[in-house]
Amino acid sequence: MLHKVLIVDDHLVVREGLKLILETNDSFEVVGEAENGEIALRLIEERTPDVVLMDLNMPIMSGLDTMKALNDSQVFIPIIILTTYNEDELMIKGMELGAKGYLLKDTNRDNLFRTIESAVRGETLLQSDITMKLFSMKEKKTNSVTRFEKPIMTEKELFILQAIARGYRSKEIAFDLGIAERTVKAHLTNIYNKLGVNSRSEAVAVSMERGLIHL
Repeated sequence: MLHKVLIVDDHLVVREGLKLILETNDSFEVVGEAENGEIALRLIEERTPDVVLMDLNMPIMSGLDTMKALNDSQVFIPIIILTTYNEDELMIKGMELGAKGYLLKDTNRDNLFRTIESAVRGETLLQSDITMKLFSMKEKKTNSVTRFEKPIMTEKELFILQAIARGYRSKEIAFDLGIAERTVKAHLTNIYNKLGVNSRSEAVAVSMERGLIHL
């Protein structure tokens, strides 16, 4: 299956480098390039990519603002963050906004392909160090008395948590449980409230740290 990719980065050399690599694989087609979020939003609407490689630190409109705009518009498209070693805080904010993974800008060819394919499948790729950083940031926002308490989860909520940790989408979870997709989303809302989180990425990170689920 051919996957359409949009590359969003303000550095031409990064865009061209990623494009050259992707063009060596018949499974990917680069359908556009953007140097800032404003252009990216227009191209997403015009060219309907399957996945977006998104830099976070860009002029005019940053990657984070672009992701917020997509969320506000109810446009759900897999976003993979393009990052460098010194952008931990921005990267974690991107994961909190629902990014499906991250790539260092000098990533190797195989990792680039694997990350894109996983994102298109609806899976969230979180390496262990990012998972712990994500939890650490969330931990600082919680009360020291309650931060390690295990919230009471129903059996169904634990099943859903384990499923999203493995990259399953709401539609697939609904099929497995024999319930409506909107019911799965209602359960997710309850899970977020119990954990004090706002996204699947955070829910997975916090649940793993508290021992609610295991990969």
